Amino acid sequence: MNLLMTCLTLFLSLQASSCTPCKFPAIINFGDSNSDTGGLSATFGPVPSPYGETFFHIPAGRFSDGRLIIDFIAESFGLAHLSAYLDSLGTNFSHGGNFATAASTIMQQSVPLNKGGYSPFSLQVQLSQFSQFKSRSLMISQKGGVFESLMPKKDYFEQALYTIDIGQNDLTDLFVRNQSADEYIPMTMKVFSDVVKEVYQQGGQYFWIHNTGPLGCLAYAIIRRPSSSPELDSVGCAVMFNKLAQKFNNMLNETVTQLRKDLPSATFIYVDVYSAKYNLFSNAEKYGFETPLRTCCGFGGGDYNFDFNVRCGDKRIVKACSYPEKSIVWDGIHYSEAANKWVFNEIATGKYSHPSVPISQAC
Repeated sequence: MNLLMTCLTLFLSLQASSCTPCKFPAIINFGDSNSDTGGLSATFGPVPSPYGETFFHIPAGRFSDGRLIIDFIAESFGLAHLSAYLDSLGTNFSHGGNFATAASTIMQQSVPLNKGGYSPFSLQVQLSQFSQFKSRSLMISQKGGVFESLMPKKDYFEQALYTIDIGQNDLTDLFVRNQSADEYIPMTMKVFSDVVKEVYQQGGQYFWIHNTGPLGCLAYAIIRRPSSSPELDSVGCAVMFNKLAQKFNNMLNETVTQLRKDLPSATFIYVDVYSAKYNLFSNAEKYGFETPLRTCCGFGGGDYNFDFNVRCGDKRIVKACSYPEKSIVWDGIHYSEAANKWVFNEIATGKYSHPSVPISQAC
């Protein structure tokens, strides 16, 4: 009887420990505009109104009307929204930092942002910034007082959740490259893997990795689909671009699987954001959204209300749509706060993750 009770007690304690929520003291994020909380804005000029209008009521460096998925991740752990590493004003890095910038890519690009290209802060540059951030924050903390209060504790670098959401711009670039996806995507995966391994060498243990969303459901992709491949699916999304995203995601999943083998002491959660977002587009009305493919803050009317030459925030756009909370797509490229919140609530449960664990237990 005593042996039975001992075994039962041990079993229950193991069950309880396996369900104990993680207490990540910090978040370190790498990525692009899907998780940029002010990096590009601090570098090349502020994101204009009406960006930020829903939650912050002023532009807040985010390419949305409000919060991003990374903001909801931080809130779920009781942490403040992440300060952008590139922002020197009003920043607080005590609970981590954000190295993402809009227009960032995994691969270093040759066409600069001011010529219609991409951010100079590729994933490898973000890694370099992280390395400097870690070493300098530890030095600054030694000064004590207010300096120490604004920096992460030394142990946080091993205890933090490392989130990564990048790749959409690499695929956008591939639209115009004279290069096959079968050749280009493996190159991006090599860079991605090398960066993650270096973050691990610098203390990273817990990785929450998003795949890329259904590009073909965003107005900027739909209207640029070539005449040679005009096919739309039942939702109205461009088939060729979604197939490209799925190819990228399959290779990313394989890369993460290999990282688990190469770094067995680390935790890797692969999050199928693509499926969550496509579910939202496919069942928009069911979830309280309207006209799923139509841009809220856009120009030109029609099915997509998007014009490459007149973007959200340009002077010709007086205001966004009246009910952004019913829109999935904010500006033709990025998602509304309402959509970001819905997607976060879905992926946080773990049903879109491999292994299938909620974000609260991703440690």
